[in-house]
Amino acid sequence: MAYRICVAWCGFGVWWARIACGIRYEVTGAENIPDGACVVLSKHESAWETLFLQSLLFPSTTVLKRELLSIPFFGWALRLLNPIAINRGEPAQALKAVLRQGEERLASGRRIIIFPEGTRARPGEQLPYNVGGAMLAARTGVPLLPVSLNSGDCWPRGTMLKRPGVIQVVIGAPIDSHGTPAKVLNARARDWIEAERATMSRIATATAPLSQNM
Repeated sequence: MAYRICVAWCGFGVWWARIACGIRYEVTGAENIPDGACVVLSKHESAWETLFLQSLLFPSTTVLKRELLSIPFFGWALRLLNPIAINRGEPAQALKAVLRQGEERLASGRRIIIFPEGTRARPGEQLPYNVGGAMLAARTGVPLLPVSLNSGDCWPRGTMLKRPGVIQVVIGAPIDSHGTPAKVLNARARDWIEAERATMSRIATATAPLSQNM
């Protein structure tokens, strides 16, 4: 019950962003979401997707840095989502936690949401993709689901300023993990995610008012 309440709270946050800030969204490829467990690798540009993906991919578990759990109110709510909290300062232990706890959550039918860049990227920025999510998929044989988005255009990191607009969320075809090395899986997901993100940027530039392109 507590988990469902927190997912509803996340949905309220997305709704409030639309009402208060004019941030809407469009989802392409929702039909690609597997019915059962999978590992989701998502682009990460803002706090928006940490809220939105909870309801889109219900039931799910998110891998996040443990420091977030200490934030008053926000962190307390995150705890009720039963995340996999890792210490990024200890990469080896963090990987073990993702693999061990991830296998348990997948076995219960949950989708595992991972932001492989480890932190929020700025629009147009590509950070190194950690291989942990791909390793989890390879070990368990579940599909790897790539998700690309451009939330940083409306909700950029490092500022309280929110810009009205439409966040594009594109879900790719599931990647079969059977018999494929984790590094190869990771590269396939990364290349697709970044190519989709670059396409979003090109479309945004081409359709922007002339005054913004001068």
